Amino acid sequence: MDAASLTQLLSPQGRALLAELPPYVAEESLRVSTRLRERGVDAGLVAAALTQSRLRERARAKFGERAGRMFFTVAGLEQATRQVVAAHHARRYAGAGSRLVADLGCGLGGDAIALSGLGVAVLAVEADPVTADLAEANLREFPTASVRHGDALALDLAAEGVDAVFADPARRAGGRRIFDPTAYSPPLDVVLALRARVPALGVKVAPGVPYSALPPDARAQWVSVDGDVVEAGLWFGPLAAEGPGRSALVLAGGAAHVLTEADGAGAAGRPDAPARAGEVRPVGAFLYEPDGAVIRAGLVARAAELLGAGLLSEDIAYLTGDTLVATPFATAYRVLDHFPFGLKPLRAYLRARDVGVVTIKKRGTAVEPEQLRRQLGLRGTRAATIVLTRIAGRQSVLVVEPA
Repeated sequence: MDAASLTQLLSPQGRALLAELPPYVAEESLRVSTRLRERGVDAGLVAAALTQSRLRERARAKFGERAGRMFFTVAGLEQATRQVVAAHHARRYAGAGSRLVADLGCGLGGDAIALSGLGVAVLAVEADPVTADLAEANLREFPTASVRHGDALALDLAAEGVDAVFADPARRAGGRRIFDPTAYSPPLDVVLALRARVPALGVKVAPGVPYSALPPDARAQWVSVDGDVVEAGLWFGPLAAEGPGRSALVLAGGAAHVLTEADGAGAAGRPDAPARAGEVRPVGAFLYEPDGAVIRAGLVARAAELLGAGLLSEDIAYLTGDTLVATPFATAYRVLDHFPFGLKPLRAYLRARDVGVVTIKKRGTAVEPEQLRRQLGLRGTRAATIVLTRIAGRQSVLVVEPA
C-alpha cells in the first residue's frame, strides 16, 4: 500500500466506503468494483478498499470480529499476533504491574491493542511509515496508547518513563521466513541486550528458535492455537513470575493449558535437557501424538510422565501406553494393529478391509504421504488412519482410530 492509497483509505470518504462494503467474496469483487466506479468513486480508492476488505476477511482468523474495523497490510497481517495469544502476553504485563510498555516493532498494533484493553499504557514504535499510520488508526479508540514512527532501538526508554518492553523483531524478508535469530531485524541478541536497561522484557520469536539462542534466565514458552504452533515467547524479570525454564501454552476450544518442566529440570538453554528424552516401550493399546508446542518446548518426556506413557522410538515424538488418559497436551488414538512397513503388505492389508480413503500421519520416515497414497491405489468404501514411524528402530505402520 502506497502513501496515496493510505491517505484515501483513512479519509472520511474511505472509511465510509469500507463501512458500506458487503462481506468480501472473491467471486463478487469485480461486480462490486464495477458498481462503485460507475457511481463515480475514484478507481484507486475502490482498489484500496476492496484490498482492505479482503484482508479484513482473512484477519478474522486472528482477530475475530475486531478485524472488521482494523486496517491491514499483507506483510503486517502475516506477522501479527493472534488476538487470543496477545491477550496472554498482555496479562503478563498487567500482572507484573507494568505502567508503560514500549512495544518495539509494533506492526499493526495487535499486542498494543491487547495491552490497552487491560488498561496498560503503551508507546508503540514502528519503523515503516505506512504500517505506523495503520497502527495509529487501529489504536485510535485507546487514549492510553500512542504510536510513533521511527527506529525502535533509538527510543530513550528511561527518558520516556518506560518500565517494560515488548519486542517483535521482523522474521521475514522478501516474503520468506528467517530462521536464524542473528538475521532477525533487529537481531535477537541486540533485542535481548535491552533487559540490561529494562528487566521486564518480552520478545516474540519464531517457534523454531534454537535452544542455543535462549539465555538461561529466559522463560521460553511455545504457543499453539487449535493445534497450530504459532510462536515462541521469551519472558524476563517480573514478566516471568514462574521463573526461567521451558513451557508450552496450548490454546484450544477457548481454554488455556500450560505444561511446564518438572521442578528442578533446569533453565531454557540447558544442553543436558534433550527435547525427547524418555523411556522407549513396546506398542501399547493407545498412541499419543503430542501437541506441536509440547514438542517444540522439548517437553515430550514430561507429557509422557503425566500420561504414564513411553516413547515408541528414541528421538520420535510419538508416545504409547495401555491406559487412555484425557489430556490437552496430546491427541490420543486407539491402536488397532501394527506391523513392519512394506508397500505390498500395506496395500494388501488395506484392500482386504475395503479401505478406499486413508489418512496418513508420519514421523521419522522419508515416505511421502501423497506418493504412498497413489502407490496404494485404494478403491474401497471405508476410511482408515495409518501412522508411519519407527518402532524399535524399524520402519513400521500403525493402524489407529481416534480414542
